[in-house]
Amino acid sequence: MKSPSQPRDRGIPEATVARLPLYLRALHGMAERGIATVSSEDLAGAAGVNSAKLRKDLSHLGSYGTRGVGYDVEYLVYQISRELGLTQDWAVAIVGVGNLGRALANYGGFVSRGFRVAALIDADPEVVGDSIAGLNVEHIDELEAVIKRRGVSIVVLATPAAAAQVVCDRVIAVGVTSILNFAPVVLSVPESVDVRKVDLSIELQILAFHEQRKAGGPLMAVDSQ
Repeated sequence: MKSPSQPRDRGIPEATVARLPLYLRALHGMAERGIATVSSEDLAGAAGVNSAKLRKDLSHLGSYGTRGVGYDVEYLVYQISRELGLTQDWAVAIVGVGNLGRALANYGGFVSRGFRVAALIDADPEVVGDSIAGLNVEHIDELEAVIKRRGVSIVVLATPAAAAQVVCDRVIAVGVTSILNFAPVVLSVPESVDVRKVDLSIELQILAFHEQRKAGGPLMAVDSQ
């Protein structure tokens, strides 16, 4: 089983790694519009960062652009894709095929970005056997066998919170070291395992805080001691 490639060991800061997908998304949009070259200012604007930060980020990849011309869009797409490990196909398993799991399974943007949903897994007998996006939902009892058979590298957890840690432990035991967690719980994993957490409710709460501030609502007291 393959593991997603980490960015090459050039001392690339984690903050830079986190911004590379933003640049890549902007570049894909430019390529689709037939744009061949782009200035650092235009690319930074499309990605929502300042141009100095973008130039520093891309310098970690050995890409400095051409003065007066900018960056070659197609080549920069290749450079960033290579650095993120997207020049090969990554098999993904989605565990938990409720409303969120189904939406993720039906999302068409994964394939064009180097990810292929290879397996759908659930514990509900009413769901097991359903066909979603061309895949049959398999039973959670077959989790380890499915991961091995499909060569899964990344697991997406869309399970209820109570089941997430148990499922996490099982996929780690079978060799998975990359997990995207949508369950509203903090997972305990070994240092060798990478977990990215997506919690929509937390993001909404943060937006609610800012909405309250804009509306002149009460602010939390700050302890000055």
